[in-house]
Amino acid sequence: MEPTETQKTDPTMASTVGMEDIVRAHHMLREVIVRTPLQRDAVLSAKYNCNVYLKREDLQVVRSFKIRGAYNMIRSLTPEQMEKGIVCASAGNHAQGVAFSCNALGIRGKIFMPSTTPNQKVKQVRRFGGNSVEVILTGDTFDDAYDEAMKVCSEQAMTFIHPFDQPKIIAGNGTIAMEVMESLDTPMDYVFVTIGGGGLAAGVGTYVKTVSPSTKVIGVEPLGAASMTEAMRLHKVVTLDQIDKFVDGAAVKRVGQLTYDICKHTLDDIVKVPEGKACTAILELYNENAIVVEPAGSLPVAALDLYREQIQGKTVVCIVSGGNNDIDRMQEIKERSLIYEGLKHYFMVNFPQRAGALREFLQDVLGPDDDITRFEYTKKNDKENGPALVGIELFHKEDYLPLIERMNRKGLKYTELNKNENLFNMLI
Repeated sequence: MEPTETQKTDPTMASTVGMEDIVRAHHMLREVIVRTPLQRDAVLSAKYNCNVYLKREDLQVVRSFKIRGAYNMIRSLTPEQMEKGIVCASAGNHAQGVAFSCNALGIRGKIFMPSTTPNQKVKQVRRFGGNSVEVILTGDTFDDAYDEAMKVCSEQAMTFIHPFDQPKIIAGNGTIAMEVMESLDTPMDYVFVTIGGGGLAAGVGTYVKTVSPSTKVIGVEPLGAASMTEAMRLHKVVTLDQIDKFVDGAAVKRVGQLTYDICKHTLDDIVKVPEGKACTAILELYNENAIVVEPAGSLPVAALDLYREQIQGKTVVCIVSGGNNDIDRMQEIKERSLIYEGLKHYFMVNFPQRAGALREFLQDVLGPDDDITRFEYTKKNDKENGPALVGIELFHKEDYLPLIERMNRKGLKYTELNKNENLFNMLI
């Protein structure tokens, strides 16, 4: 992706969202949103030798930025549209933003969510929506919920509130950048922003490139769902065949046409963050800063590592897009982080069929700081003569090669499951 300098500094090209739309949205949103803080993060600033600021949308009234676009869109409807009510499809933050907006404005809303949506999220939507919202659980995927939502829109002449690909949604999201620019004494050099469907990046990019064209706008996608990167590569919006759904707030198979049209002129770069690296950022933000973020909200912070050299001595803003993280996911988050950092390894080990083989493994193979976190024989009967699944956690990633050398020296037959995706997904 190499937009020209003119394209970078003229966000209205191929766009129906401009500066005036964001300013209007800013005035409208005063009715309902929290002006979230822009906080200098001392830990990250020291780590990267620059000034890192976090725009804390995780402290928004619904714990994500989504209320900005949703409220701006719904508040802009005609009296006739409001009377007929609105519809949305979502498995997460957009549903909460729409529900809150319906309750605040006294508008009837139908929110379609996949039946697989965690109960905690469904409860949050119902709580924010109160008596104004009906939650309908249907199908197994977002696409199933979307199809049902569109059917109701057609049958009952209700208005569909898109999660990202709509001018009012994008303009509402752009108010985040407006708040950031008003809060800083000096212009920012870099702003890192999550990309899912592209609505946040499009809004932020539009405002930033209008007010401060020299600021670098860096979009951040999860590696397993990099739909904007693919669109930029092919110069058109495409649908990915498969995605990793772990970063649920940004795991989108197809970005919006409007958001693509805007982002191709306003983004200076897009970086892809591995899901495991996002998990490491989640844990570090919690342990070092007491900040709870969801996977999508951690992406901009995780991306700083990929720009370590460029951002030295600069003023950098990371937009923390949301903090709706289910505590039940924390064990999986820790596991993914350890594997990504090279600190946890799984093996299928064929122990010699003789007494004392396991004891020798513990004594001769396992290092002094290595820890067995999982051990199970794979056979129900005669299990001592079958292979065993062994999970080992290291204290330093540098301990991995010595571990492998000791296993080889011992003559063990083993398979490294971390390097075999099919077996790993089957057994772990």
